[in-house]
Amino acid sequence: MRKITKEDLFQMAKVPRLNLVNCLTGYKSANLIGTISAEGVLNVAIFSSVTHLGSEPPLLGFILRPMTVPRDTYKNIKEIGYFTVNHITEEMIADAHHTSSSYEEPISEFDKTKLESEFIDNHKVPFVKGSPVKLLCKYVNEYKIIENDCIHIIASIETIYADKNLFHDDNWMQLDKGNIVAINGLDGYAVPKLTDRFHYARPDKPTTSML
Repeated sequence: MRKITKEDLFQMAKVPRLNLVNCLTGYKSANLIGTISAEGVLNVAIFSSVTHLGSEPPLLGFILRPMTVPRDTYKNIKEIGYFTVNHITEEMIADAHHTSSSYEEPISEFDKTKLESEFIDNHKVPFVKGSPVKLLCKYVNEYKIIENDCIHIIASIETIYADKNLFHDDNWMQLDKGNIVAINGLDGYAVPKLTDRFHYARPDKPTTSML
């Protein structure tokens, strides 16, 4: 087994260090966040930091890197107050990854990829057509992470749009039925496959499968 200390990390070149550290927490969610500016320019960008925060009320969060360069996603969310979260499928990987390119603000990533925007139920912000799980989210709050100058955005989940074939009778969604991908590190993509699902764990009781 390879041993790497913090001192070893600081001695690494930037790219190998980024590659390593971004793999350490395991697979991450792969989502496209859709926004629109006050001027009407559509924006879509890939994020691997979207996380569940609670179900009552339904909240999620994601991390924005330091504002040392323009962050169109942040600017648009602060201007409009809403955004969408769209799960990425295996077929979208290359175009989704391309949204991490640094285009100037007047240029929409929808125009530079095969990703298509769609507007549902007269919501102003764009969803990604073909995504099997789409969320309309409302900005609630933000917290500055003083240790690295990142920003933690907190949002409420206002509306859920999801393919019917993903749902089980108890509203659990089996995401692998949607061919939804996860992110490995910064630039690796994987298609998870369900192995098992278990009943609620109780002390001194055997763990039993639901499948």
